[in-house]
Amino acid sequence: MLWITGLLIVFALIITIVGWAVSKPGYEGPKSDHFNGTTFENPGEVPSKDFFDVMKWYFQRDQGEWSVVPEEEITFAERPDDNVTTGMKITYVNHSTFLIQTAGVNILTDPVWSERVSPMSFAGPKRFRPPGVRFEDLPPIDLIIISHNHYDHLDINTLKKLNEQFEPRVIVPLGVDLYLNQEGIENTLALDWKEKQPIDSDITIHSVQAQHFSARGLFDRDKTFWSGYVIDTPVGSVYFAGDTGYGDFFKQIGEQHPNIKVGLIPIGAYKPRWFMKPMHVNPEEAIQIHKDVGAEISFGMHFGTFPLADDGMKDPENDFTQAMQQPENTGVNFKLLTEGDTFEVQ
Repeated sequence: MLWITGLLIVFALIITIVGWAVSKPGYEGPKSDHFNGTTFENPGEVPSKDFFDVMKWYFQRDQGEWSVVPEEEITFAERPDDNVTTGMKITYVNHSTFLIQTAGVNILTDPVWSERVSPMSFAGPKRFRPPGVRFEDLPPIDLIIISHNHYDHLDINTLKKLNEQFEPRVIVPLGVDLYLNQEGIENTLALDWKEKQPIDSDITIHSVQAQHFSARGLFDRDKTFWSGYVIDTPVGSVYFAGDTGYGDFFKQIGEQHPNIKVGLIPIGAYKPRWFMKPMHVNPEEAIQIHKDVGAEISFGMHFGTFPLADDGMKDPENDFTQAMQQPENTGVNFKLLTEGDTFEVQ
């Protein structure tokens, strides 16, 4: 018993030290309906999960099957155009990473090219599908938008490489800029919900509500914000949902931004529902978001790349297909792309 107690104490100390080391600075600013002066909160009665819920899930995990894609099945997109001035091209890279090209501006959402999404290079969720666009094939990147600071959305190694090569502007939620600035990425702008930032005369970025949480370590939970975005372009708006649970606010987003041409909406990392529901929508809820925001067409994301929850690699696709076959979803224009696929908007 003494050995077991000693090992548990050592384990707890290691976790605490690592958790402190990887925690990042937090936002400081005036209170609001979603910031209490210290941490950010989801408006309304959204159940929050604490450390003990995380441990309960971790020790009861029943993860579905994942397998690395065979090399002979891997394909990459042809090198994207450097400059798209007519219409818009949206290329699915992987996970929540899209390359959006329009009006001469190249935009990346939550760019991730690393092999793991973790504070450690040797542990944590590893990649099972390669990015659909090789990093060296990227066109000049003008703008990056980051939805929140989780490792599968804020991949600091990828951001550093992009910053070194292209020096893009980076739009982030409140407080996330502090960490990026520490890492030498200084061309940042932090937005609160309902704030907007014109990029040029053709493109404006709007920060919109999402239902989630933030943390890089054990001691910075909800110290920085999370958000979705609406990108206004000459050919219509793109709605990038980021990471989110479901709520009534999606209808408000649709009302406030009535010209959404394309929705980019997560469909994965939703099992088990008792734990994941407040923070990650399932395929049925993702389809409802598409309807709520009034997108002409939507594409799924946040599935099939990294094992983040208990759903297996194919579960999101299978559950999405089943949901789309329900009578209430007849005619719904929501599709899944394969990494490297490009959709053109005119």
